Amino acid sequence: MTVPDIEHITLEKGAHGSRESGVCAMELVAWMAGEKHSDHPACVSPVLGAFLRRWNDDLDDEGRQRLKPYLKRVIGTALDGFDERRGWMVTDWMVRTHLPAWLDLAGITAPAAALRALPELLDVASATSAQSTIENARVLSAAAWDAAWAAARAAARDAAGAAARAAARDAAWDAAWAAAGDAAWDAAWAAARDAARDAARDAARDAAWAAARAAAWAAARDAARAAAGAALAPTVSSLQESAFGLLNNLIEPRMSEAQ
Repeated sequence: MTVPDIEHITLEKGAHGSRESGVCAMELVAWMAGEKHSDHPACVSPVLGAFLRRWNDDLDDEGRQRLKPYLKRVIGTALDGFDERRGWMVTDWMVRTHLPAWLDLAGITAPAAALRALPELLDVASATSAQSTIENARVLSAAAWDAAWAAARAAARDAAGAAARAAARDAAWDAAWAAAGDAAWDAAWAAARDAARDAARDAARDAAWAAARAAAWAAARDAARAAAGAALAPTVSSLQESAFGLLNNLIEPRMSEAQ
């Protein structure tokens, strides 16, 4: 078996028909593990695999290369007995870290603080007890979205306003989901199937979407894609760094439990 020199391999977006045409993060893992070419290597936890496949595609070219130091460590995580724990770790991150960051950006600060103050989501019981807090965040962010949308429509009555609105919306959308996006949901719900967890996911996801859209339309009122990108950049950067920390804990859940 030819062992790849990962330092001289550039991770690319998407799946590839062969190694000669390029590799994404999980295809490189399959190569390193001596498996056939695939972005679903058998040696990797399904939760980690789902997380890495999506995040590989959401990161930009430079950010994607930062995944390489983690890839050797995911080999051998399949069937290690920690996927349920990993699912809850991702769920907790989405609810208590990812979502509040976007609520803060949209100016919905009280629900964001309430979400951060929740106990760690570890199981069905903790998810169920968090439902009212998550639902409150969803309702308030939806209201903020409605107000921002009304303001944006007023600003978009001429062509320049419409163009600025679309540009800011696109910048916010891309930046929000590039930070971690629904990759975490794909990973979490591969392991967590309980109805209470589904409810937590749906409520939090709806709130995240509304918050991201509200931030987009607020940026639209300021009328420029560049301005919107600059406003979003600190949140995106912070969430990306946090998501790398999450990835580290997903690989070694024993260590995260000991902390």
